[in-house]
Amino acid sequence: MKIKICGLFREQDIDYVNEARPDYAGFVFTESKRRVSGEFAARLRRRLSDDIVPVGVFVNAPPADIVTLYHDNVIAIVQLHGTEDGEYIARLKTASAAGGRKPVEVIKTIKSAELEQNVPLAAEADYYLIDSGAGSGKPFNWELINSFKFEKPWFLAGGLGLDNIEQAMALNPCALDISSGAETDGIKDREKIVQLVSMVRKGKIYE
Repeated sequence: MKIKICGLFREQDIDYVNEARPDYAGFVFTESKRRVSGEFAARLRRRLSDDIVPVGVFVNAPPADIVTLYHDNVIAIVQLHGTEDGEYIARLKTASAAGGRKPVEVIKTIKSAELEQNVPLAAEADYYLIDSGAGSGKPFNWELINSFKFEKPWFLAGGLGLDNIEQAMALNPCALDISSGAETDGIKDREKIVQLVSMVRKGKIYE
């Protein structure tokens, strides 16, 4: 099982994840108190350890903006939180593959309400991320997951932290996505990040 620490927006945050060694580090490029510019994200990316995969979080962004960040090696994976559909993802992958590059991998966020309504999932995505809402920071009824069969690897997000990470791991997602649960008073907390990553490493066989 893997772990992603999302919403990094300070140089200290990068130092914390470099020490803890999660699998993924998330940069938010949409409206958020954790939002970073492309220029500052590039600066953070240069500070980030090469063995941690940088993920860009977007909401209905112009594909060209995403492709630029991908081609500039600021991000390696795209996480979509808006109304992006299969056609959007297909266009993004085609554009990202320009110049013989590997098409960018895409994580498509699925809100828990969409699971309840059996909304079709975009087959063009490489991963799904199940959340209660776009950056809500609140857990949802995880019973929904037990009754749903995913055809792609999936991330679990929404209100994850030290108090419920073991229960989240028991659901066996491919990865846990943690943002506010790795913070104290809205700022990334070194001790929490280190503990969260350690618990994932010790609790499950690393894949």
